Amino acid sequence: MAAQKINEALEHIAKADKYLKTSFLKWKPDYDSAASEYAKAAVAFKNAKQFDQAKEAYLKEAENHENNKALFHAAKAYEQAGMMLKEMHKLPEAVQLIEKASMMYLENGTPDTAAMALERAGKLIENVNLEKAVHLYQQSASVFENEERLRQAVELLGKASRLLVRARRLDEASASLQKEKNIFREIENYPTCYKKTIAQVLVHLHRNDFVAAEKCVRETYSIPGFSGSEDCIALEQLLEGYDQQDQDQVSDVCCSPLFKYMDNDYAKLGLCLVVPGGGIKKKSPASPQDGTENSTAAGSQVEDDDDEYSRGLC
Repeated sequence: MAAQKINEALEHIAKADKYLKTSFLKWKPDYDSAASEYAKAAVAFKNAKQFDQAKEAYLKEAENHENNKALFHAAKAYEQAGMMLKEMHKLPEAVQLIEKASMMYLENGTPDTAAMALERAGKLIENVNLEKAVHLYQQSASVFENEERLRQAVELLGKASRLLVRARRLDEASASLQKEKNIFREIENYPTCYKKTIAQVLVHLHRNDFVAAEKCVRETYSIPGFSGSEDCIALEQLLEGYDQQDQDQVSDVCCSPLFKYMDNDYAKLGLCLVVPGGGIKKKSPASPQDGTENSTAAGSQVEDDDDEYSRGLC
């Protein structure tokens, strides 16, 4: 079966070569027909699992579409070539071709397709290169934002924010979260603004910037419905506990369902948040013996939390 498909592909390539030849009566190559034959060859190679040859055929197809000024079809062919590189586990090279395709989509006047291509590239590279994935998601979000497709833009910004937290690029994560919050406010999705504020506060506290965390909460009071909400009350308790170096209060807030069921990257920030002073829990007002036991247990809990996330965010 594979051999049959390979022979079929080679026949299509031979036909493509004929379409590209010129003669006394044929002055210009037939780029459109050649591109069609290369596309058929690529599919045949792909079905035979000859991914390297399929990639080359797609690149030839793209080249001929470019020569024919058919940018959209050229971009599609570059994307397909990128997917062949993915099958070959050459992800950086695959992303490079998909980025090239996205530029062609933009040049062709199809920005939505460009943005979706960048998002696909981000998904491909996310487990290999976080920084590149962040860049691709931000680029995609920017394209959607320029097209006033804010819901799609903010979804991609959210992906970028979470990856920035995972990579411990907390200053950039804070700025990205602020941009998310601004968009959610613009589209009047106020409850999600509250959740983004919680994430932002956790990021600021991990940056050891209590002032920025407090300012973040104060600014959110201007968003309708925030004052008196469960998010507002929890954040006030969190900041109070952090300011007073009360690890018990901070841990209680961060272990509440409101914090635990956030996106995983932010939930981890809460679970491993330690107040200044080493994060030793305050002794409860009990007998000296009980207090010692409580203190030991608390210290053990903090150590367990630290150990759980020592290889991750914390």
